[in-house]
Amino acid sequence: MKTKFLFLLLLLFISSYGFSQSVNDYVAVIVPVKYDFVKQENQYRLNTLTKFNLHKAGFQAFYTNEAIPKEYSDRCSLLNVDVLKENGFLITKLYVILKDCNGKVIFKSEVGKSKEKDYEVAYAEALNAAFTSVYALHYKYNGKAVVANQNASVVSPAIVSVVSMAVPVPTAAVAVNVPSSSAEPDGSVLFAQPIKNGFQLVDSTPKVVMKAYKTTNPAIYLASKGDIQGTLVLKDNQWYFEYYEKDTLMSEKIKVKF
Repeated sequence: MKTKFLFLLLLLFISSYGFSQSVNDYVAVIVPVKYDFVKQENQYRLNTLTKFNLHKAGFQAFYTNEAIPKEYSDRCSLLNVDVLKENGFLITKLYVILKDCNGKVIFKSEVGKSKEKDYEVAYAEALNAAFTSVYALHYKYNGKAVVANQNASVVSPAIVSVVSMAVPVPTAAVAVNVPSSSAEPDGSVLFAQPIKNGFQLVDSTPKVVMKAYKTTNPAIYLASKGDIQGTLVLKDNQWYFEYYEKDTLMSEKIKVKF
């Protein structure tokens, strides 16, 4: 009888540990370069968009194929993100899950939906909608070290499902204007060359400086400049490359000739 009581007490302790874990216990997120429901790496720029949204939600994020800084070398202090697709007739449905190093689900988002027919537009719209509940977590790393016992019995933790709510505006996100010279060292105009689903912006060398991909709004492009992911936005007939640097929203004025 005593042995049975001790076993139940131990099981309760392990279970409470599993349920107490939250995304704030993890220092960064690992992003795969391909999801199971698509055929190619970063198809429809889903993985790029995932990393961009994670950064925007406050997470540090790294692709599985990129070098990770030494301070993030403990894999069990990292989460792994995955995007899954639900079946839907004429509707694209995606949701985001965050798992620990043992594969246990720490967080599951609400399902993001899109009725768009174009795959690239539909996937982007559905994924952005799914990230609404990720933003609602208000993630902030608490410095807590996650100790994982690889040999311990795996007890499924609670799957956090957040109801749909408006995307919060980070109070610390203040737009900082960066001189256009940071994007164009010689101050020259960038020329837009058509590529699949968007443009590549080249200087007079010609060297590819940025890539911009179409969205449903012709005044907004998903954009990348080197390793920096952001958006190219038209404001008052002028283009701006906007991205997050830690908690600060940066805005670079870009001269573009389409």
